[in-house]
Amino acid sequence: MPVPGGTAGIADVRPPIRALLIVLMLAAGIAGCHGGDPPAAPPATTAPQQPAGDTPAERAASLAASLSDEDLVGQVLMPYAYGASATEVTPGNRAGNQRLAGVDTPAEMVARYRLGGLILVGFSADDPTSQNQVTTNVDSARQVRELTTGLQAAHAKLGAGSAPMLVGTDQEYGVVTRIKSGVTALPSAMSAGAADDPRLTEAAWRAAGTELAALGVNVDFAPVADVLGDAGSTVIGSRSYGSDPAKVSAQVAGAVRGLQAGGVAATLKHFPGHGHTSGDSHDALPLLTQSRAGLDRGDLPPFTAGIDAGAKLVMSGHLDVRALDPGTAATFSRKVLTDVLRGQLGFEGVVVTDGMNMAPAKRWPAGEAAVRALNAGNDLILMPDSLPQAYDGLLSGLRGGALTKERLVEAVTRVLTLKFELAGKPAPGMSTVGSAAHREAADRLASAAVTQLRGACGRAVRGPIQVTAASGRDTARGWLVDALRAAGVQVVESGGTVVHLIGYGDEPADLRAGATVTVAMDTPYLLARSDSPVLLATYSSSQPSMAGLAAVLAGKASPAGRSPVEVSGLPRSSCAARAG
Repeated sequence: MPVPGGTAGIADVRPPIRALLIVLMLAAGIAGCHGGDPPAAPPATTAPQQPAGDTPAERAASLAASLSDEDLVGQVLMPYAYGASATEVTPGNRAGNQRLAGVDTPAEMVARYRLGGLILVGFSADDPTSQNQVTTNVDSARQVRELTTGLQAAHAKLGAGSAPMLVGTDQEYGVVTRIKSGVTALPSAMSAGAADDPRLTEAAWRAAGTELAALGVNVDFAPVADVLGDAGSTVIGSRSYGSDPAKVSAQVAGAVRGLQAGGVAATLKHFPGHGHTSGDSHDALPLLTQSRAGLDRGDLPPFTAGIDAGAKLVMSGHLDVRALDPGTAATFSRKVLTDVLRGQLGFEGVVVTDGMNMAPAKRWPAGEAAVRALNAGNDLILMPDSLPQAYDGLLSGLRGGALTKERLVEAVTRVLTLKFELAGKPAPGMSTVGSAAHREAADRLASAAVTQLRGACGRAVRGPIQVTAASGRDTARGWLVDALRAAGVQVVESGGTVVHLIGYGDEPADLRAGATVTVAMDTPYLLARSDSPVLLATYSSSQPSMAGLAAVLAGKASPAGRSPVEVSGLPRSSCAARAG
């Protein structure tokens, strides 16, 4: 790592880099003493080291220099586990953990593999990421808190136990929302893009970060920094803030500031941008075909904005970036991660892979894939396809020369620095979860997002109203019915003015001919095929979004949003002040 100015000493380098330089030199000496014979694995009850130094980076450097090879390898692994508890599992979850890692419980997984982190997983029907979410351990807010407490207790017994365990999840809000029960529901990223007010986004994400921190989740794999292209990538869709790089940048920065103010590390994904692809990286390697200038202009700005806002992590994408390293997934490309992300964008935090149980990462055995990912510049291996193979492969790579000690220690130092930074933040109480103030922040953002794309702006829909929905939309339909009735609107089961709801994955056949109002609760593209005289979009089927929609339908609020993506044949808004 070059020293600024070429002649400066270590003392002149910024503290995080200085600590990293120190530990790399220490690691080189330690590696030289091993003589090719690795030390035996320390017992699971090894007392945690007490790192020296004042700053998180200095403490991380001290601790990393003291760890065994086995502990170093464990710190860069972040698998999933089966079970809603760290120590008590059902027979089915026990069998799942045995298949995945040869252990019975999540706590045993942490102990055996010296794990630095664990990701909490889950899925729902409207989830484009469900292909690699093979189980769920996020049943409720209180259950998540108990699970994370148990995981931290298991991690505290490790050699790196003086730093907290990283517990992450994909809490993007919208179609990718892992923890749903008992927490405040935010509208989707595209909803925030339609509201186009980063202050509202920041306030809502501060509420989200506070609640996640209260549950013991300290890393959120959000926000999505992908800019949607003309193809309207279906795997990204409403997970994106929109198609305008500048507006997306402002939204991403707001989400990062809010989330981290709540005490949770934010993750920018999927670097260098998944929005201009038509493929799904869960089952294939999508092509990113922009020129280098196109990447700089259309994909990288939100990542730059998020980094400038202080984002702690960046997630590498399983993407074939033709302008940078054709034929190689960005996850495994030094040109993408080291040259561009570290060199050009100046990112100094933790780089985490996308799920290594996704098809592009399974091109190699799990151990070889983990080594390749670290050598490319990743610091954290997420969801390895086989935990034993990934763990053993990293150890073998370290001892056989495929992975240098310096690169491993560099990665661990970044991971530990993040952990010590998070350790300095007090955990909010459970009373903050679902609080009135948090619900108000979500409501403000959702209400500001409601967009009218056809019809006279701001007129109440003449009642009584019949609410219909495409198949599978019963929950959102119920929330809208309740909100309409609370607003004084008569709702009937048949007859009346038809308001029809469509959502994620719906097709033209899911539209209702003759509906007076059609509402898009996900991306708005399908509205171009509707014959309804009034078209509205909420971009989200959350309860706050349905409340905001009800206020517009009742004539109690104006649809203030503007579509953050182009819909064929329709304006961004049919309201004069927001049209264009």
